[in-house]
Amino acid sequence: MRKLMSDSPRHHLDVPSAWIVRWAERVPPRGRVLDVACGNGRHARYFAARGHPVEAVDRDPALLSHLAEVAGIHTRCADIEGGPWPYEGEQFAGIVVANFLHRPLFPSLLANLASEGVLIYETFVVGHERYGRPSNPDFLLKPGELLEVVRGRLRVIAYEELDVQEPRAALVQRICAIRPSEADRA
Repeated sequence: MRKLMSDSPRHHLDVPSAWIVRWAERVPPRGRVLDVACGNGRHARYFAARGHPVEAVDRDPALLSHLAEVAGIHTRCADIEGGPWPYEGEQFAGIVVANFLHRPLFPSLLANLASEGVLIYETFVVGHERYGRPSNPDFLLKPGELLEVVRGRLRVIAYEELDVQEPRAALVQRICAIRPSEADRA
């Protein structure tokens, strides 16, 4: 029997993260979703199958080529660590990030999140190095870092920092947070 979801933050060919699947329903129906550093597009495919128009960005054109014919997904090849942010001024109902960390993007991601938009973020945290890669602190969140990033800007729906064991041991931090509507901020 094929497994549909994984609790692991590791990339699998077609298996979306259980964390992202769990909170996907919070993204407004048919709202545009940005999948950052999408890799093979497991989350882009998942959201497109739910009826969301998806923007999938990655620096690897070979990975993006697998998404070229998937209905509802627009791909963009961009070096989001070394080049300009390609989504300046755009708004998304959902932003999904899994297994990727480039701290200079935090302000852009928050600026791109529409009113009532949902940020679903999951990646490795300091301490993960005992399990293997990534082990460079530049690619590991500090304890509580995602909470600090959204503090005063987004409303936290869920947050976890924990060890996962399946299908591969990892130490992760993950958050689901919503940008309050204009009325809620008043």
